[in-house]
Amino acid sequence: MIFRQLFDEKSNTLTYLLGDPASGKALLIDPVLGQETRDLELLSQLNLRLSWVLETHEHADHITSANKLRTLTGCALATPDSGESMGADRYLGHSEYLTCGAIELEVRHTPGHTSGSASYVNHAHGMVFSGDTLLIRGCGRTDFQGGDAAALYASVHAQIFSLPGKTRVFPGHDYNGHRESSVAEEQAHNPRLGAGRDLASFVTLMSALNLPRPRLIGQAVPANRRMGAPDPFERLRNNEAGVPQADLRWWGEHKSDVRLIDVRQPEEYTGAMGHLPGAELVPLDTLTQVAEGWDPTRPLLIVCRSGARSNRGATALMNMGFSKVANLIGGTSGWYSSLQGTRT
Repeated sequence: MIFRQLFDEKSNTLTYLLGDPASGKALLIDPVLGQETRDLELLSQLNLRLSWVLETHEHADHITSANKLRTLTGCALATPDSGESMGADRYLGHSEYLTCGAIELEVRHTPGHTSGSASYVNHAHGMVFSGDTLLIRGCGRTDFQGGDAAALYASVHAQIFSLPGKTRVFPGHDYNGHRESSVAEEQAHNPRLGAGRDLASFVTLMSALNLPRPRLIGQAVPANRRMGAPDPFERLRNNEAGVPQADLRWWGEHKSDVRLIDVRQPEEYTGAMGHLPGAELVPLDTLTQVAEGWDPTRPLLIVCRSGARSNRGATALMNMGFSKVANLIGGTSGWYSSLQGTRT
């Protein structure tokens, strides 16, 4: 197996290239936007073609180049299925295996740094790619993005420290000039998680860190939830009320990125005109009450018969603090008419 470790100085991120010389296939783990030229040049020099990009979690300190690499190479994108990412080609469950030529990685969900973190184990070569879950002589923080100190402690002990002691540990970041460790080393010398530290003292330690928030978190997390793809809402124009207006073409391009909410009445939803595929029925008079339990950062597209009620619904959601809401111009009527035109 061909193996290279790459480093981004701005974010202290470690990216990993694994290649199978027999098939010419390769994968990258946690690539960084802005380093595509470096990564692709290296692949070319090694006579490898990129088949997969894997993310260990939704990063808060840099934006992934996953989507850009897919555009440039046609590779597929994979991410843990326990996160909130959209736009991947495969969502990886715990204990699944991903293959790339002769390379085989076991997926181990390791929540704690974020709720959707995973580590990847290559048993054949005794390697674990631990993302931000386990760092060399440290670990990822647990105070945002669904972080949980007790969960991280359990993840490391059950999913990483359970590996053979000689297993080589390759983390997602390093800030102290280290590039590699081993399970046995971290069990013995990691001041946060090794050396016999118990759960209670670890939770106390993590709660007292008081670290500043990552500088790019506001940009990085939303972008990484889209696998690094551009924000589709940036293309939309607002109407006089300040509501972004989307058309059927935009919806067609971003079906997998947005949650589609139909605010008509039940009899309209099931009536002769029907409803757009994937639309969830939430009548306008119940919308704000139902939406109280929704994630306010998840992109929403609101639809009704012609666009008037959905515009009011979008406005109400924006007033509630939803950050990505659009109204479908022409509504179900426009969609139905387009279908009739196709059929004739």
